This record gives sequence, structure tokens and C-alpha cells, in this order.
Amino acid sequence: MKVGIYFNKNYLPDNLKLAARLKEKLSGSGIECRVVCAAEDLSGIDVLMVLGGDGTILTMAAECARRGIKIMGINYGHMGFLAEFEQDKLDDAVDLLCSGNYSTERRSMLSIDIGGKNYLALNDLVIQRSTYGKKFSNTINLSATIDGSLVDNYLSDGIIVSTPTGSTAYSLAAGGSVLTPDISAFILTPLCAHSLHSRPIVFSDKSVLNIYYHKENTAVNVSVDGIVVGEFESFAEAKVTKSDFYTEFITSNNINFFDKLLSKLSKWSR
Repeated sequence: MKVGIYFNKNYLPDNLKLAARLKEKLSGSGIECRVVCAAEDLSGIDVLMVLGGDGTILTMAAECARRGIKIMGINYGHMGFLAEFEQDKLDDAVDLLCSGNYSTERRSMLSIDIGGKNYLALNDLVIQRSTYGKKFSNTINLSATIDGSLVDNYLSDGIIVSTPTGSTAYSLAAGGSVLTPDISAFILTPLCAHSLHSRPIVFSDKSVLNIYYHKENTAVNVSVDGIVVGEFESFAEAKVTKSDFYTEFITSNNINFFDKLLSKLSKWSR
């Protein structure tokens, strides 16, 4: 087994020391390991240990999914919904990895076609109004269809399309429901819609979602897993389906989803 170590560069000195400690312990167990700085360094890796918060994990999730690399998340961030292990359980996580007696959990992903490009998202796709410069707009006009049937026309700040994994992120903050990771569904959540009947919609992940942008001299920003991938003054449509790829996390089987949810949301409300 070959292990990569990826960490949040904002805390470089401390994380370099931690990475060196991990390399020493893994090497002592006969496991080849190296620090991964970017997606280009993932070649030959079987497991990626990610030290950081949800944003750090999301940075590498799509690249790991494309390569079939398992992720072991160690929470060194704020919320850590995606990380299986907290900081004080780091040694336990390493021992579990070395023993090979771990389980894995597959998380579904979005496949997004927009502007002639394809993107993968573990958490969400966000299409929202531009909030700066000359392209600033108060609202944008979007419409959504599922399997060809009109869901709604949205005069709003935008739309979030989320996986079950991402349902505890931006979608939840915008009023969307929490989906357990094993549900075969996605959720469409409008952002500040100017209509009382525009509400979050949970739909099958076997469906095809199309989002259309009705240009009115405004621009929209498109974000995938929190990263802005483009600013569009017009696009024909965004097509969203379930990806053939998935993100695979190493788990300990000792954490119940609802226990974790309550703990993290309680932390969020402080």
C-alpha cells in the first residue's frame, strides 16, 4: 500500500512537522508514503491522508475519485463533516490504516456539464448572481427541469444542487434538508427565491436535472465544491447527473451519522 499525505498549506510549519511524524510511523510499519502537494503527485497512491477541514478534503476529492484513491480525513479544520477522525484520534487512525482492518464508504458525486466543460462535485454546484463590479445583479432568472418536466422558474439569488454529502453544507444554511449519505437522491435548493412556492426539492439521483439561465444583462458565478469555475454572462444550460465516479472514504465504523450530525451542528451554533 502506498499512502500520500496532503495538508492545508495555511498551517505549513505545524503540518510539515505532523507529516514528518506520520511518514516515520507509516514507514515503521512497512508502508511507503510521501507528501502530496497537488493532483499531479497522486500517481501510484492508494490512500490519501488529508489533514485539514472540509475545504481541504474537497480540494482533492474529485481528483481522488477519478483515480480510485481512498481518502482518510483527519479534522484539523473547523467543522470537519467529511473527516472521519478528529485530531486526538490521529494515532488511532494511523494504527487502523496500518492494520488494514478498516471499512470504506462510497459517497455519490455530481457530474456537471456547463460551458462546454465537465466537472465533478462531492458537495455541490452553486449558480448564483454576481455580487461585485459592473456585473453586479440583485437577482437572476433561472429555471429547472427534471427529466424534461418543469420544476420551477426561480427569480432568486441562485440555485444550489447538492449531493447527500453536501446537504450539510451550503444547502443546509440556505434552508435545505439533511440527506443521509446512503440516500440515492440529490437536493435542489433555491437561494432567497422571490416566491413563496419555491422550496427545496429532493429528487432521484437517477434523474437528469437541467438548469437554464434567462439572460437579462446580468452575470452569474458558477462554483463547484466551493471553487468558482467561471463567470458567465450567458449559457444555454447546465446539465447535472449522477457521476460514474464516487469518493471513497476510510471509516472506523465507530461513528453514527446522527451522532456526528448533532455534534457538528451544535458546534456550528456556538
